[in-house]
Amino acid sequence: MPAHDFTALTTNSHEDWTLFAIRFHDKPGAGELRRQLLQAHLAWAAENAEMVRAIGSLRESPESTPVGGLWVVRAPDKAAVEALIATDPFTTGGLRAGWDIFYWSKALPQPVTF
Repeated sequence: MPAHDFTALTTNSHEDWTLFAIRFHDKPGAGELRRQLLQAHLAWAAENAEMVRAIGSLRESPESTPVGGLWVVRAPDKAAVEALIATDPFTTGGLRAGWDIFYWSKALPQPVTF
């Protein structure tokens, strides 16, 4: 197994951006509101794909109503992430109860693909 320079991977010192993971919490019982806002949210996500690199809902089981979401965002700083969140239809439409923004450091050098 090759050695990795974890300091370089975690600081993104070679880039003008940082990776963030955002965990969103929906308001309890807001499944219908989520459904009403979903198309606008998805259109917004497509328009912001340069920053929002991965986006999706979180659920307790595949059949259950989402309880929130998870994003991976590429941005210059946390303020840019906060500004982005403020424009999301799920935020402006009142779905979100809150969110947690974390700096995310990839542990391995290969690109993330699905």
